[in-house]
Amino acid sequence: MASKVPELILTFWVIKIAATTLGETLGDTVTMSMNLGYLIGTAIFATALVLLVWWQVAAGRFHPFLYWGTIIASTTAGTTMADFADRSLGIGYTGGATILLLSVLGSLALWRWMLGSVSVEAIRTPKAEIFYWVTITLSQTLGTALGDWIADTSGLGYEGGALVFGAALLILVAAYFWTSISRVVLFWTAFILTRPLGATVGDLLDKPHDKGGLDFSRPLASAVLGVFILGCIVLLPQRAGRHPDTSVRI
Repeated sequence: MASKVPELILTFWVIKIAATTLGETLGDTVTMSMNLGYLIGTAIFATALVLLVWWQVAAGRFHPFLYWGTIIASTTAGTTMADFADRSLGIGYTGGATILLLSVLGSLALWRWMLGSVSVEAIRTPKAEIFYWVTITLSQTLGTALGDWIADTSGLGYEGGALVFGAALLILVAAYFWTSISRVVLFWTAFILTRPLGATVGDLLDKPHDKGGLDFSRPLASAVLGVFILGCIVLLPQRAGRHPDTSVRI
């Protein structure tokens, strides 16, 4: 079975960060600007996510627009789910981030135990794809809570939070080129950390001035990000990752 996820090149990470930022602004557009609330926003985006994941799993090959549409749905659903848990349920950013971190680690552990590998190069069955999308959605939700926790609870603000996560990603890049740390571990760590980076940048763009943001229009910011992502998919190389390596066991 050919891979249905894109190869991990710079293009992937550029679009991933833009998609996570779009998830923040689009989620806030629906829940705040349109005043639909976190519960309704979660229902809307979770429904879209389930349908797109079903389509993605049923597809016979890699489709860039379908894949990135599913990623955007997961990051937007993650935004509304994290906000609903942190704010509406009252468990706070620290509690939400802790629960979600344990959920991500649990998903990866179960995936590894049942299928023998959590490498994206070993995704060659529908079951592996389901684990992939569950883990991605949990990591997107974790990223929102983690970004809010760093920006608000720690007092660093959105700019400080973006710098923290940006620096952490640079450390991972250095580890990729100059250490022998497992590439699978580096991938999932980077995938998780790009989400709070996008969350803090998204909050920096659309939050009001009195909360440390730039007070840009949420719908406008979402539209600009959407056009940027669309342009990247059309103009930059988008192809499936290399054929799954059955020797991968990490």
